[in-house]
Amino acid sequence: MSTWSGIRAKLENDYLAPSLRGRIQYFATTYSKCPDHEGRAAVRLDGEEILKSSYFEKMIAHSREFHKLYEGTGKSYGECWMQAFDEAVNAGEFDQRVFYRAFEEYDNQSIEQSLESTCPIVRLFAILDRRVGKRRLIKLRERISDELDWLKPFYLLRFEAEGISYKEVTE
Repeated sequence: MSTWSGIRAKLENDYLAPSLRGRIQYFATTYSKCPDHEGRAAVRLDGEEILKSSYFEKMIAHSREFHKLYEGTGKSYGECWMQAFDEAVNAGEFDQRVFYRAFEEYDNQSIEQSLESTCPIVRLFAILDRRVGKRRLIKLRERISDELDWLKPFYLLRFEAEGISYKEVTE
């Protein structure tokens, strides 16, 4: 795996749409004094963290989802345990390791595959990608209503940055 500085450079310089350069920054860190070197990750817009999460927030969300699944579905313990991790990410709760894995997936597949990924963080990287132009953004406008609540603002941010009005998007 690449270093964080290499990942950040790729995300902010190689992949990020020109209209968002200097406005979007990615952040991830590992706390060396924390047990198991846990950490956090964030996406900043104009210096303000608009999406952020940490290992501890992820595990709280995981625990909540696990108990819902295990008590309500009749699935096995293992199935519920693994599905709860996916549900936590869908709720916008992740740590730096999930962020790194999402980048690894994103960096090693086409932009089309990234836009269709089951991992919402991969879709986040893709919607902000320079390879997604205005025509493709317009084609993606119907997707907004089906997206996760925490991911919708990134679609709208990209539409705004490209001069595509919200009215055009919702028609």
